[in-house]
Amino acid sequence: MLGVIITGHGAFASGLLQALEQVAGRQTLCMAVDFPEGHSTEALGQRLAAACAHCDDGDGVVFLSDMLGGSPFREAANIALAHPGYEVIAGTNLQMAVEMMLDRPQLDTEAFRDQALECGQRGITSLWHQQHRSAPALPTESGI
Repeated sequence: MLGVIITGHGAFASGLLQALEQVAGRQTLCMAVDFPEGHSTEALGQRLAAACAHCDDGDGVVFLSDMLGGSPFREAANIALAHPGYEVIAGTNLQMAVEMMLDRPQLDTEAFRDQALECGQRGITSLWHQQHRSAPALPTESGI
């Protein structure tokens, strides 16, 4: 099964993992690696590498990062570029994380990556948009 490492600024990763497990249950081969203020990117890279050793059972690892271009994303990208079968996703939200963890056993890293982007985008909406979503139009002519 794919390993998943959640990372981000401050306590984003540990908070997201706690919320994820509240919704979807305890997760195996999954760790949170926070990047608290004042910690070096070198230390972050070392903690991410240690998490990979713990979470990779041979099927690969997906990093779920908080934001594109931030230190957690860049350090995860450095690791992923050196390991075929590793992926890095930015802009992670709880909607995406929960859906992907439920589907994770059936997915390889590429399928996980592509499906995660769809889930994350689908999960970004507003009450107004949900209320005003138009129902699919029914055909006006009888087909039978």
